[in-house]
Amino acid sequence: MAGILNEIGTTLEMIKWEHSIFALPFALTAMLLAAGGLPGWRTVAWIVVAMVAARSAAMAFNRWADADLDAENPRTRNRAIPAGLLTKRFVLGFTCVAAAVFLVAAAELNRLTLELAPVALAVLLGYSYLKRVTQWSHLGLGLALGLAPTAAWIAVRGSLDARILVLTAAVTLWAGGFDVLYACQDYEHDRAAGLHSLPQASGLAVAFWAARGMHVAMLGLLVWFGRLFDFGMAGWLGVGAVGLLLGYEHSIVSPRDLRRLNAAFFTMNGVIAMVFLGFVSADVWMRR
Repeated sequence: MAGILNEIGTTLEMIKWEHSIFALPFALTAMLLAAGGLPGWRTVAWIVVAMVAARSAAMAFNRWADADLDAENPRTRNRAIPAGLLTKRFVLGFTCVAAAVFLVAAAELNRLTLELAPVALAVLLGYSYLKRVTQWSHLGLGLALGLAPTAAWIAVRGSLDARILVLTAAVTLWAGGFDVLYACQDYEHDRAAGLHSLPQASGLAVAFWAARGMHVAMLGLLVWFGRLFDFGMAGWLGVGAVGLLLGYEHSIVSPRDLRRLNAAFFTMNGVIAMVFLGFVSADVWMRR
């Protein structure tokens, strides 16, 4: 029993489950807007369970699918599977359990969330193979995170409102942009291994400009989103705060200096998601 618990702990560390904070705040934002405030705690709880389980399944599957590639990459060869801390069989089993928990959570929310859950899983798991075939794999990761607000809206309403798709598009570009930056670390390895990415295909300078363009477009979509939902002052302050934080994120890294990339990727993106949720939450409550 202790051995299994240790393996689960190692798996959670490997998939960095705490980084569920990237997409979860956008899901909670959509949840609040869909409900016009806070829905029942049962709905909140199952949305959180579904989000964490879905991301855990996706990340564990990614580590399983990329185990051989990770072993060849100096940056990733110390990950749990190539380092021999976990077996591929155990990680695949963890993926299946997390996916099952996600499906249970979807079933507990409403019929439409359950019907669409397999589609969401296909996107989440399929992302792991995109870098083998296209340099635009970053948008696949973006979509995997971007589905979160649309899924949360459906979880509350049991139906789709086209307005929430604007937030899905914004999150897709936001996550896709920072994945472009993150992929710059593997520029040499991706070329040697025959993997596809925007940095590998176009060089670091072009990749940085592409990431900036995605994030500018993301801000434009947030402005559109704010207009669709009639943001008040707090909501617009949230959009402005996201713009300032993105600007800071891009100011601390460059094609010639990637030393602070982890700070930009992990710390700042978590802050951006939480700040947006905080301001929109305030806006929703002020208008009740």
